[in-house]
Amino acid sequence: MIIFYIPFAAFILFYINQMTFRLCEQKEIPDDRQPKVYRTINILITILLISSYVEVLFT
Repeated sequence: MIIFYIPFAAFILFYINQMTFRLCEQKEIPDDRQPKVYRTINILITILLISSYVEVLFT
């Protein structure tokens, strides 16, 4: 199960970061605030991926 989930999670994080980059460009977020935006989104997506893995694992 974990063999399939890790590449899936990496793909999701990569794609979310691409969308975050587009969001920062579109909304013209200043360069000094962009790392905070990336960090927040990555932490929330990582929590979501871990919780979904745990749910699938114990279901």
